Amino acid sequence: MDKGNQSTVTEFILVGFSDLGEDQKFLFVLFLFTYITTVFGNIVIIGLIVSDYHLQTPMYFLLCCLSVLDICVSSTIIPNLLVGLLNETKTIPFASCFTQMFFFHSIGNMESFLLALMAYDRYVAICRPLHYTLMMSRKLCLLLMSGSWVIVCLHSLLYAVWTSRLTYCGSNKIYHFFCEIVPVFKLSCSDLTIITLVDIVEAGIILSIPSTCIAVSYGHIITTIMKMPTAVAKRKTFSTCSSHIIVVTLLYGSALAVYVRPPTAMPVPSDRIVSIMYIVVPPLMNPFIYTLRNKDIKGALRKALAM
Repeated sequence: MDKGNQSTVTEFILVGFSDLGEDQKFLFVLFLFTYITTVFGNIVIIGLIVSDYHLQTPMYFLLCCLSVLDICVSSTIIPNLLVGLLNETKTIPFASCFTQMFFFHSIGNMESFLLALMAYDRYVAICRPLHYTLMMSRKLCLLLMSGSWVIVCLHSLLYAVWTSRLTYCGSNKIYHFFCEIVPVFKLSCSDLTIITLVDIVEAGIILSIPSTCIAVSYGHIITTIMKMPTAVAKRKTFSTCSSHIIVVTLLYGSALAVYVRPPTAMPVPSDRIVSIMYIVVPPLMNPFIYTLRNKDIKGALRKALAM
């Protein structure tokens, strides 16, 4: 940090759910249960896909990657939240705050890119089935995943480093339960004009890449389904991508409620609830959605239980 940016702030206080008093104990039990369930459920999905030969396809490789990301995004936030719910002093060191910010946004943005790859996979499987092995190989998946990681890491690193170099000379209380970029911005006494403009342009580009891919893929999928001759064929084909549609709706619905606004906008108390929906609910529900709605996963699970 340069000399012109020396700050008196060496740590932040995560206000979190301090206003709830004794109810924090109930939240601790609730979040602990959801975290354990999330990790266990996603580990089961990963184990089934890795161990079952019939699930060694690009579709399930991407699903396995989604489970890994779900574990990572939960582990980035929830353990620290659990500690904060038990302690009266909810501090986080300056460097740790921006490290958490980097990892959270990297993994969160990567989930969007991964959902876009999964949408592309469904497009190829439904609209171009004869070319599936050529257009959706494991090598191509790895290449696209690698490129996506480079993009999201550079994007998140830009904001984590830039935000850490702002001047923090007033309050060090973050009115959230983790180091989210919007409430951290509110603590800075630097001029945020440039970073706000960059955020709107650059974040808009990052978000538009996966969302456009998902929209275009499902546009083609819906068109193909509508052209099918029978209702049975339409229903059977649509069922193959219904789980993915539910996951996309869960993730994007909650994320849009949090992030579609200028970074300097004042956070409102409901942000904590919406953030929980974004951080906790999708990783918790994804294993159940894919297990209950996917006959291959259910078959692999029955086979594993019978052993």
